[in-house]
Amino acid sequence: MTYDEIKKLTDTVRAESEFVDSVLSEISRVIVGQRYLLERLLVGLLADGHILVEGVPGLAKTMAVRCLADCLQVKFQRIQFTPDLLPADVIGTMVYDQSTGTFKAKKGPVFTNLLLADEINRAPAKVQSALLEAMQERQVTIGEQTYRLEDPFLVMATQNPIEHEGTYPLPEAQIDRFMLKLKVTYPSKEEEVQILQRMTKEEMPWVRPVATKEQILKARSLVRKIYLDEKLARYIVDLVAATRDARGYGIGEIDGMIEYGASPRASIYLALAGKAMAFIRKRGYVLPEDLHAIAHDVLRHRIILTYEAEAEEVTTDHIVERVLKRVPVP
Repeated sequence: MTYDEIKKLTDTVRAESEFVDSVLSEISRVIVGQRYLLERLLVGLLADGHILVEGVPGLAKTMAVRCLADCLQVKFQRIQFTPDLLPADVIGTMVYDQSTGTFKAKKGPVFTNLLLADEINRAPAKVQSALLEAMQERQVTIGEQTYRLEDPFLVMATQNPIEHEGTYPLPEAQIDRFMLKLKVTYPSKEEEVQILQRMTKEEMPWVRPVATKEQILKARSLVRKIYLDEKLARYIVDLVAATRDARGYGIGEIDGMIEYGASPRASIYLALAGKAMAFIRKRGYVLPEDLHAIAHDVLRHRIILTYEAEAEEVTTDHIVERVLKRVPVP
């Protein structure tokens, strides 16, 4: 791609990405802080990926997705995952119609645009698999009929890092299907004071529609066209490969800490998420800082640590940090 073509693409991106600022500004009327969560929700939407969020209850995760849906004028559904949930409660089932004497499909809550899967690890493996299949294939089979899911379709699944009793941890292969894994933390004292003041008023603030589903779909198409230089493509592959062969990249200090590194899916997702981050930052080309901003979220759930690393309380975030520091930036 020539310089003029990149410049023209950047001008297009600047014009088409104006709604991003409007959405973030509108949601900030309701939610204090949480810029990290909101930006990555948009990254997931723009890059056509799903998000796994780890955080204690009460950090506005549900409200963030609901506000985003209202801002974009798209459908929103929430499923509270429990041990007695069935796959039919998620995807739908066949219901007998007495008036016609036939069975007809009753679609489940997965037929939406933004789906919040609350405490996904509380449901049995069959239910998790039903949702994850819908996420991967973008379609659901009820009876003998297959139904396509509507675009855009984003799942934000949450996990509580505190309670593990009565949970069914997601297998690594299923966790790998999430583009991003976010860690949401407590707000600062100043932010918490603002939250308290805002949420205890007589009238609760709420968002107005500031963008449309069509804008998201158009932006998603544009994100795919954002320029990724071959040197950066090789850099992405080097970052991911370094989690599989740390010694080969001169990162001997983490060599015995990784049981399994990230798969090629991580390279694809890091490139797409980097393009989405460039779009949010109003550029038609990807820079290394776009990749660094999103690398932890793409890689943290794709690295399996050894027993020794866990015994020494080394986290996957520490591993990613070492990789980012040691792999040369082009």
